[in-house]
Amino acid sequence: MQAESLFAYKDILIILGVAGLIMPVLLRIGVNSILGFLVIGLLLGPHVLGQLALHFAPLRAFGLSDVHAASGMAELGVVFLLFLIGLELSPERLRTMRRLVFGLGGLQIAISTPIIALLAYLVGYGITEAFIIGMALALSSTAIVIQLFSDKKRLGTVAGRISFAVLLMQDLAVIPMLLLVSALGNQDSTNLLQDIAWAFMQAILAATIIVIVGRYALRPILRFVAATKSPDLFMAIVLFIAMGTGAAATLAGLSMSIGAFIAGLMLAETEYRRAIEAILEPFKGLLLGLFFLLVGLNLDLGLMMQSPLQIVSAALLVVIVKFVIVMGLSTIFKLPRRSTFEAALLLGPGGEFAIVLLAAASSVGFFKANGTSPILLVVSLGLIAIPLLSALAGFLLKTFKAVGKHTAMPFTVPSPQDLAQDQSHIIVAGFGRVGSLVAAMLEEQKLAYVAVDMDVETVTAARKRGMKTYYGDAANAAFLEACGIATAKCLAITMDNPARVDEILRIARNLRPDLKIIARARDERHAIRLYQAGVTEAIPETIEASLQLGEAVLVESGVPMGLAIAAVHERRDSFRKLLGRPDRRLELSRARKQLRAQLKD
Repeated sequence: MQAESLFAYKDILIILGVAGLIMPVLLRIGVNSILGFLVIGLLLGPHVLGQLALHFAPLRAFGLSDVHAASGMAELGVVFLLFLIGLELSPERLRTMRRLVFGLGGLQIAISTPIIALLAYLVGYGITEAFIIGMALALSSTAIVIQLFSDKKRLGTVAGRISFAVLLMQDLAVIPMLLLVSALGNQDSTNLLQDIAWAFMQAILAATIIVIVGRYALRPILRFVAATKSPDLFMAIVLFIAMGTGAAATLAGLSMSIGAFIAGLMLAETEYRRAIEAILEPFKGLLLGLFFLLVGLNLDLGLMMQSPLQIVSAALLVVIVKFVIVMGLSTIFKLPRRSTFEAALLLGPGGEFAIVLLAAASSVGFFKANGTSPILLVVSLGLIAIPLLSALAGFLLKTFKAVGKHTAMPFTVPSPQDLAQDQSHIIVAGFGRVGSLVAAMLEEQKLAYVAVDMDVETVTAARKRGMKTYYGDAANAAFLEACGIATAKCLAITMDNPARVDEILRIARNLRPDLKIIARARDERHAIRLYQAGVTEAIPETIEASLQLGEAVLVESGVPMGLAIAAVHERRDSFRKLLGRPDRRLELSRARKQLRAQLKD
């Protein structure tokens, strides 16, 4: 009985073992996590592990016993991915990026789809199936390309932003593509155009109902749960919203992915967006990894061994076609050719949504008898080649410097972390009396900032005043990353709780050793501790209050305003130097006594 119970958990143990034991080893040697899951799935599949198990029976224990059940979990990875993509969007952000997203991205899809479809038709696929293949292979890998740029801290570069804009349009295009495949799969009707129109009308009606209900329900629900200040309950409601809207969309005749995408859109402009991103990122990563593991598991290596030249040639041809299209469009949009060269290479291979689209087509009756196997091999080879293409782009650009210069883009493209931010945004942790004043001063100077606080009422009130404030825990590393700490110019910690200040400082310093951090300190001792922990500047309340009082006394005593301000600034600089040197505490004590004596006089 115990053995049977253990067998029931075997698949979960294999998946967690892959994620927790094998993936760290692959990451340490520079293998992308998505590619790692794909390769491991290939090794666990019937063509590698399955063949070895025929000669060594104990190896069967390491194979997944219920692939169908694991497929259900893997689909959630795509659901969460689309939910997070929806969170990254808003009408304002799309207007800001419209030239690249709808222009470059839209034309890339519109031109790539018929060309690839024609090639598929020429090799023997039917017209409809060739068109589906064209749509699928026109898409690129959001998960791998964005992660490559993010790992190298190059999302803010021109190449990174061009890639992100095109990938964003491709992600948006997945929704109508899935609807179109569903309509094309209706074999009972004689009027295809009518079926397509009806499918889109049904989708729009269902989406409208979900949006109306969500707009008036989701925000109050999140506010109610967040007021409990329980991270566990907030995580539960976020997971419920992501999966619940997906389930509602399924009941309305749509897919779970479309429902999750709509839910993400509704929450994109709320104060809870960043906290939600921080919660879902680990779930998305693990489940999306499982998705790629199952893709590798189902790859037909036998077909690859039979026709290696044809499969490799097809994968290479797809990369060349999309590369030429993007490079050609760069001339129309006046993009720097050097940066576009790198982006075009990385956008050449197919992506994860190609696999989703092909699976959807198979489920409605297309591609009989494993007809998608060659295309899945083409997509998988492309995914494996993306890091190699990135290295090739770097080598070629260094070798042939005449390809182009690193010129500035003639328009602004916000970075993916926060599309409204630039490279100099400031994070304000804590939005109480001090934090709100700091944010107001930043707004007066037209400096980009993101303010965060754990108090729901404070955040709600600030949002009503039009201030860029978000609900979330600044002591959460994932949340700080969602706030764009990788590109932040400065972090201001304004809480009056010394323990919270210490914790946020520790986490932020681990994430960004070079980040400038200004922190509010309770007193001199706390300031000394903050300097020891690596703060750039500590502002002790007791000393600052004394200095302001001293300035007022000097002015009221007849000292000219300019001299009084200069005296206070000199004294403040002296205190900062002493606070930054714990070994000079005696001098600090003397300076404090001297200031008190002056005030008495």
